Amino acid sequence: MIRNAAEGNTEGRYIGQTDLPATEAGLRQIDELIAEYGGYPEAEAVFSSPLARCLQTAKRIYPDKEPIVMQELAEYDFGEFEGRTADELKDLDAFRVWLSGAEPETPVPFGESQVDFNRRICSAFERIVQGVLQSGVRSAAVVTHGGVIMSLMTAFAIPEASMHEWLTPNGCGYTLRVDPFLWSHGGKVEAVAECPALPVSEDDERALWDYYPQEPVD
Repeated sequence: MIRNAAEGNTEGRYIGQTDLPATEAGLRQIDELIAEYGGYPEAEAVFSSPLARCLQTAKRIYPDKEPIVMQELAEYDFGEFEGRTADELKDLDAFRVWLSGAEPETPVPFGESQVDFNRRICSAFERIVQGVLQSGVRSAAVVTHGGVIMSLMTAFAIPEASMHEWLTPNGCGYTLRVDPFLWSHGGKVEAVAECPALPVSEDDERALWDYYPQEPVD
């Protein structure tokens, strides 16, 4: 599971389903990661969010594979909050309620709720895993967004960890092992490695997130 290359959001704006392309700097970073860490895990199949920054990342890492686009892997629908900063939204009651996480079933204005977001992406991940197991595919890559990865890892990964602990820089992610018994009996997958490994300092964490669904937590 791999996070897309950076889309140039340097102002801390909530960028969810706005279809921004990956930056050239972000794509070059992918090339540098491949050169420095020896590449990404092999993948017989590549699944991707429909947004351009993910498709571009998928093609950069796996140029010989045509990504299988899954609409459900798109980033959070921020609705009225899209493209705005927390400072611009701080006086809105709806924003304060959403940020607190107190009402996860309440959607943001003209967007989706945290519950709906989790249901959407978890359903997509379950279909991917089931499809891989049933088809006999031995390796697959999922290229998506920071918030999607953190939420999916929180829901499915062993060892278990809180959402913010699954933060991963742009172009990085996690290698997962799907054990049929563990999946069928517990609905869990094993997180076995980072891909590629890249240390992140605590001071850099917030700059690496795509968005801030709660404080403190792409």
